[in-house]
Amino acid sequence: SGPFHSSLMKSAAEKLGGKLQPLHFDEPAIPVIANVTARPAASAEEIRGLLVEQVYSPVLWEDTVTYLISQGVDTFVEIGPGNVLTGLIKKTDKSVKLINLSSLDSLETLKASLEQ
Repeated sequence: SGPFHSSLMKSAAEKLGGKLQPLHFDEPAIPVIANVTARPAASAEEIRGLLVEQVYSPVLWEDTVTYLISQGVDTFVEIGPGNVLTGLIKKTDKSVKLINLSSLDSLETLKASLEQ
């Protein structure tokens, strides 16, 4: 474990900012919700800044999930091994549909579930 999402990570955030600076970011084609603000980022430049800020700022997980639900999101897909995020979403709202995609085999399950 490490001091993630705390002020102890500011120097790492500054290094990340330096690495991100020369990169081109397109304007978002779909809403990009930042865990730092629990709201959509308005521009590519804001996304760049939020990526840096999220390294040393608390994660507003419950606020983010609640915001997404308020915007009509009713299905969440966790991609990768484990189901930590699925469990955290379930604690926030038991009424949403939760799908865990942990392998290529589970891709068919995801497809079938989303078609319902």
